[in-house]
Amino acid sequence: MSARPHVIIIGGGFGGMAAAKALGNAPVDVTVIDRRNHHLFQPLLYQVATAGLSPADIAGSIRSILRDQQNTRVLLDEVCRIDRVKRMVHMRGNCPLQYDWLIIATGARHSYFGKDEWTPYAPGIKTIEDATSVRRRVLIALEKAETEIDKATRDALRTFVVVGGGPTGVEMAGAIAELARQSVSKDFRHITPHCSRVWLLQKGNRLLPSFPEELSRSAHSALENLGVQVRLLGNVEQITPAGVSVSGAFIPAQTVVWAAGVMASPAAEWLGCKPDRSGRVEVDARLNPHGSHDIFVIGDTAHCIDAAGREIPGVAPAAKQQGHNAAQAILARLAGREVEPFRYRDFGQMATIGRARAVCSIGGVRLSGHLAWLVWCVAHIWYLNGLRNRISVTINWIWSYLTFERGARLITGDMAAKAD
Repeated sequence: MSARPHVIIIGGGFGGMAAAKALGNAPVDVTVIDRRNHHLFQPLLYQVATAGLSPADIAGSIRSILRDQQNTRVLLDEVCRIDRVKRMVHMRGNCPLQYDWLIIATGARHSYFGKDEWTPYAPGIKTIEDATSVRRRVLIALEKAETEIDKATRDALRTFVVVGGGPTGVEMAGAIAELARQSVSKDFRHITPHCSRVWLLQKGNRLLPSFPEELSRSAHSALENLGVQVRLLGNVEQITPAGVSVSGAFIPAQTVVWAAGVMASPAAEWLGCKPDRSGRVEVDARLNPHGSHDIFVIGDTAHCIDAAGREIPGVAPAAKQQGHNAAQAILARLAGREVEPFRYRDFGQMATIGRARAVCSIGGVRLSGHLAWLVWCVAHIWYLNGLRNRISVTINWIWSYLTFERGARLITGDMAAKAD
């Protein structure tokens, strides 16, 4: 270890990687700790779950991404405790490390709002393992439906339910509808384009509640054109292996996907802070938790009100901006300069609804349909990590657009099990 200040970054997601890159030429030593060896482009995970892309198309090795930064090392490990007094990070597999500055960017996991018993029956998609597990569930359901004799069981196998009407839920429902009703129907003899049913359940009174209302209506209409049955004001009461109970009705379904809520990582517990309702650490406008100017909490882990008085949304652009801001704050303190408070730049929102349909809100510009889909494609390809991934995803999307084919329809793991 050198005598230079030591910065530890916990988490190799959007925020953590942005901070690490911003410190690449700084007079500090940087250690990035993550329990997985890859950086994942989470906005496209739903395409892995619906056989549109392979996992390698949207992920890259953290070591490869940071290999040119001579002041940076990467540890594959899981953090279990932080000692704020001694400035120590404790891990499960390595010796504790001392830090001068600490950046926590550990993201979020699924939240079932106190109904954790639903987890085995309604998985979410936050990791590659989650996405490939959902892909297996969907494809096995279609395979079993092809040979099932009992009509009720066959109908349940061909019914897919997505819980949650935010961007992830909307994108997931549209992708499953295209996969089950168009892409695979040509390969099966007893599955026609209109025999599969896809439900999207939303507790609120409209889809995409953070979008302008006109775009919510456009997304709703586009989903219905794809054959998705949208249920608004639908309060999910129970999820079992047989299906979903929603507002007094029961939907028999073998495949349910959860996209309704998230809970922050246990960073608040590590720091001894009182978490908010979503488990996030409350931080000030400089991204510091109360009483700690040497710690920055960013991304989905942080409850932050920026210098303009806005609550920062849990989206990738916000995490990247916060990561860069945390790195700049460290450099400012090293130079004896005043640390500027974080100010979020909102680049807009976008969501895709199947093939060649999307909605975008960028500043005062609101788009829907084909043009919005092109903007969505360009934005997501641009922010992918690495030239190989950009080329691969572009080729896959062009091929899928022209042929309706899904090139990653592989069932991996034990065929007898629906999920790992």
